[in-house]
Amino acid sequence: MRYQRGVTLSGLIVWGVVLGLAAILGMKVVPDVIDYYKIKKIVASTAANASGKTVPEIRSIYGRYAEIDQIETIQPADLDIFKENNQVVIAFAYEKRIPLFGNVSLLLDFRGSSTERGRSE
Repeated sequence: MRYQRGVTLSGLIVWGVVLGLAAILGMKVVPDVIDYYKIKKIVASTAANASGKTVPEIRSIYGRYAEIDQIETIQPADLDIFKENNQVVIAFAYEKRIPLFGNVSLLLDFRGSSTERGRSE
């Protein structure tokens, strides 16, 4: 005797809804994650060019890089610039709230620096 195999209609609908919600969540989150990695790359490039420069000059360099990559999330004034072991370290932190539906939203907490360790708070 052969048993029937396959997916029931109700199972197909449930999995379709789950996959649809996952796709919508991905479409809302991925652009912010891409922006985070762009900011991290810009901060690393700015720190590499920051030797011997003042804090306003470093902020200006970051501002030019951010303008080219169209980054509006972090402004030059939001950067935390300090020296660690005679090396300029640029750190940043920000939160991004993504509305999902109704009064439910997703809060992403982004932190990064020009070094792996950075400043811990």
